[in-house]
Amino acid sequence: MNDASVLSAPAPSRPRIDSLDVVRGVAIVGTLGTNIWVFSHPWGLVGLLASPVPPGTGEAEGVTQLALMALAQGKFLALLSLAFGMGVLIQHDAAQRAGRRWPGRYLWRSALLFLDGVVNYILIAEFDVLMGYAVTGAIVAWLLITRPRTQRVMIAVFGALHLVLITGIVALVALNPSSGSLPPGPSPYATNSFLELAAFRLDNVVLFRAEPVLIGFLTLAMFLIGATLLRAGIFAAEGRRLRRRLMILGAVAFPVDFALGVAGGQAGLLAERYILAPLVALGLLALIAELCLRRGTEGWVAQRTREVGRVALSAYMLQNLLGGALFYGWGLGLAQTAAAWRIPVTVAGFVAITAVVVLLAHLWLRRFALGPVEWLWKRAANIGSRPAARDTARTAQGR
Repeated sequence: MNDASVLSAPAPSRPRIDSLDVVRGVAIVGTLGTNIWVFSHPWGLVGLLASPVPPGTGEAEGVTQLALMALAQGKFLALLSLAFGMGVLIQHDAAQRAGRRWPGRYLWRSALLFLDGVVNYILIAEFDVLMGYAVTGAIVAWLLITRPRTQRVMIAVFGALHLVLITGIVALVALNPSSGSLPPGPSPYATNSFLELAAFRLDNVVLFRAEPVLIGFLTLAMFLIGATLLRAGIFAAEGRRLRRRLMILGAVAFPVDFALGVAGGQAGLLAERYILAPLVALGLLALIAELCLRRGTEGWVAQRTREVGRVALSAYMLQNLLGGALFYGWGLGLAQTAAAWRIPVTVAGFVAITAVVVLLAHLWLRRFALGPVEWLWKRAANIGSRPAARDTARTAQGR
C-alpha cells in the first residue's frame, strides 16, 4: 500500500466520540483566542509576560484588551488538557480490549508527540504545549494502570500541590509587583527573520519552557480528571447530574476569574490563569457535552468544530504558524505596524485564522481520513511499534 492510499484510507472501525471531537475543536480554536494576544504584542511572549497591555495604551483600551484576554485566558488550555486525558484513557481501553501491553507502544507515541513539540517550539511558537503534554501523557499512561480510587487520590494530591505552588507565587508577585517595562532595544519579533527567531527561542529556552514545568501538577490533575469524567459518563445521558454540577461550578468561578483578569494586576492574571480558569473549563466541558446531547453533533457549527477536533494537532500547529505570519516581522509584521489599532487588528486576525483553519480542515477531511500531521505521526508510530508486533507474532507461533 502506498503513502497516498494510507492517507486516504477509511477511518478505523472503532467509533469515535463525536462530542469529544467537538470539545477538541472548541479547545483548539479557544487556545488561539489566548495565543493571538501573544502574537499581536509588539514584544511577543516576552512582552506579554512583562506587560500584557503595552505601555502607552489608553486606560479604556487597556481595560478592553484585558477583558477580551480574560474570556479565553487559561480556560481552553485546561479544556484541551481534559480532552487529552480522555484520549489517553481511550487508547488505554483499546489496548486492553486488543490484549496489548500497556503503556507499551503509547510511550513511543508520547516520544513522537514530544518531537512534534520540539519542532513547533523552535520553528513556530515558544508557548508550545505539546512537549508538556507528551511528558504528562507518558506519566498518566502508567497511572491509568492503578485503581480508579488511587487515581482520584492522585488528582487531589496533584491539585493540592499545584494550589500551594501557585498561591505562593501569586502572593510573591502581589507583594513585589514588577514595573511592567519592556526590554530595551528593538523587538526580535519585529526585526528577526524566521530562522533568527528560531535561534532566539533556543537562546531563551529556560524562560520559555518555564510554564510547562510550573503547571506540571495541574496538567497531571487535569489529564486524570478528564479520564475520570469520561468513565463517569460525562458525554452520556446518565451523566446529567454530573454535568449540571460542573456547569454550576464553572458559572460560579467565571465572574471571579473575569474580575481577576481585568482588575487583578499581575497577581490576578496568575490566579485567573492557573487557579480559576481550570474550574471554568470544567463547566465549559459540561456545557459542550450537554449541548451535544440535546442538539446533536450534525449541525453546521458542530460539524465544523468536529472537523477541527479530528485534525487537532495539524490545526494547532497551522494556526500558530499563521499567527506568526500575520504579526511577526518575518511575515506581515502587524504587531508593530498596526500597534495603534491592536484590538480590532487582533480580533480580525483571530477571526481570519479561525476561518482558514476551519475551511482547510473541512476540505482536507472531504478527501482524507487523517490530518497531515496526524498521518505523519501515525506512520511513525506504526514504524516504531513493528518490532513489538513481530515479537507478539513470534510468541504466538511458539505456543
